[in-house]
Amino acid sequence: MYQTCVDGKHYELGTSGFLYHSNKLMYDQETKSYWSTLQGEPVVGELAGEDIKLSRRFCVTTTWGDWKRQHPTTTALSLETGHDRNYGEGVAYKSYFGTDRLMFKVPGKDNRLLNKAEVVTLRNNKRQLAVSAEFLLQNPVYEDALGNESFVIFTNTSGANRVYRSGGVKFDFWNGLTEATDSDDQIWQVNDDKLTSGERSLDRMPAHRVFWFGWHAQHPETDLVK
Repeated sequence: MYQTCVDGKHYELGTSGFLYHSNKLMYDQETKSYWSTLQGEPVVGELAGEDIKLSRRFCVTTTWGDWKRQHPTTTALSLETGHDRNYGEGVAYKSYFGTDRLMFKVPGKDNRLLNKAEVVTLRNNKRQLAVSAEFLLQNPVYEDALGNESFVIFTNTSGANRVYRSGGVKFDFWNGLTEATDSDDQIWQVNDDKLTSGERSLDRMPAHRVFWFGWHAQHPETDLVK
């Protein structure tokens, strides 16, 4: 997920249907340049090499039931699109998800995880990190660091992951909903955009949840926690 305005210029992006390093390519309406989904920058076309980089935003992969419980006023797009297609859960890609085989070649594979194992990924100019989603489900409070920036990942029972800057705060417990407790027994409110305790706050961090093979194809030097 990205902020599509850079230096006052808005880029209207769509899905191209093409792949780059086995990852989906976006395109911008104005120049039809292709943009890397994982990098947030143009890689083919007129804008490639122009040093344009979209700012990453945070998002969450979760179930409708889990989201609705936390955000009961949420509305959703209708499945009645006017097109004759079955939009039921898992229907469109059932055969693809049912095997670990890949449809297209990738620059290299890494057998530390299955190809389509899901990972939560973070990066900066010092480190590229992938954390197994299965590992996080077993470790609902996970702490690590990117360079000098420490963070915590909270994972609830639905498997939804949210990453926050921890600022050196050590968290011992999360109730899976709205409250976490740090090592000093301080209670923190867990919100979609930040953690708060009194006047203190810790911001949410951008992260991707992706297939292992796709992340590794783009970032072969990545660290892995599993």
